[in-house]
Amino acid sequence: MTISTCIFYILLWNFLAVYGLVDQSSHNYISNGRNYHMVDDAAEDDTIGSFPFLMPKVSPKTPDLYLCTPIKVDPTTSYYIVGYKPNATMNTAHHMLLYGCGEPGTSKTTWNCGEMAKSTEEETGSPCGPHSHSQILYAWARDAPKLDLPDGVGFKVGKDSPTKYLVLQVHYAHIDKFKDGSTDDSGIFLHYTEKPLKKLAGTLLLGTDGVIPAMKTEHMEAACEITENKTIYPFAYRTHTHGLGKVVSGYRVRTNDKGIQEWTLLGKRDPLTPQMFYNVENKSPIVTGDFVAARCTMKSTRHRATQIGPTNEDEMCNFYLMYYVDEGEPLEMKYCFSQGAPYYYWANPDTGLHDIPHIEASTL
Repeated sequence: MTISTCIFYILLWNFLAVYGLVDQSSHNYISNGRNYHMVDDAAEDDTIGSFPFLMPKVSPKTPDLYLCTPIKVDPTTSYYIVGYKPNATMNTAHHMLLYGCGEPGTSKTTWNCGEMAKSTEEETGSPCGPHSHSQILYAWARDAPKLDLPDGVGFKVGKDSPTKYLVLQVHYAHIDKFKDGSTDDSGIFLHYTEKPLKKLAGTLLLGTDGVIPAMKTEHMEAACEITENKTIYPFAYRTHTHGLGKVVSGYRVRTNDKGIQEWTLLGKRDPLTPQMFYNVENKSPIVTGDFVAARCTMKSTRHRATQIGPTNEDEMCNFYLMYYVDEGEPLEMKYCFSQGAPYYYWANPDTGLHDIPHIEASTL
């Protein structure tokens, strides 16, 4: 067992509730009345450990249920997450998100953390506390494979990070398989190191609110200016919609010395293919004064309007941009959202965007 693995103690609220206390021979330790768990499941690199962050044998009873479960990271040491290996299938989980939080949304082992929470009997709350640090560290859907970050890049959590808790969210769209009392342990194996990394990873999520009209094609768009004095290096992107999404794309927008905005493609994808993180099309740095912009092309064959929302009857428009900084901390900006159609478009006069290229939906 490596020294790195030995000092990776994590408070396992969810495992305690399911399995109870076990003896030290099973790598559980009591410290100040709290139970810490360590995992001797190292990858090929003996400085890399693997931690199973899984749902604690839950049995969802409500369709389109979003369930969350937390772990508290050991506050005495900084850790760097360098990879994610999903333990899920799209037949069970519609999607999963991993949040980094200052505090979890509740003190419970599991709770309903979806926007429709008040319609169910489960304990409810957001993934992260209402005034807490919150960022998305990873997202998975549609049987996407594992993700390894570039060499020397990691998400910092623990001691010298605002991320003190990790919260796993799983969206259970359908519950037929649980009607016989079956349970689920979908989740993520976190690959981590205690070795300090200079290149710190961050994720920026672009998305929209809005409405897709009946029997029409609509563009859902969002954009934000980078106002912080930082340089970020994009390396991966991920798209997410529900059934109406046809193409999702993201751009870096930069004004050249002639005052013309140049639109550089970061990534473009059919969102109904595996919703994994793909390498960006252009790894050039994004700097202060640049914009990041995203568009989802939605095509509705429904005879009703479709709202942006959490269920399969609703839609979503998300573009995740994963990046690193080679000095200092990642962006304080974690989210970039717009009102979406019919209120917000890139071409609106107050967006700061111009020279928008003519982009056909089929080649977006």
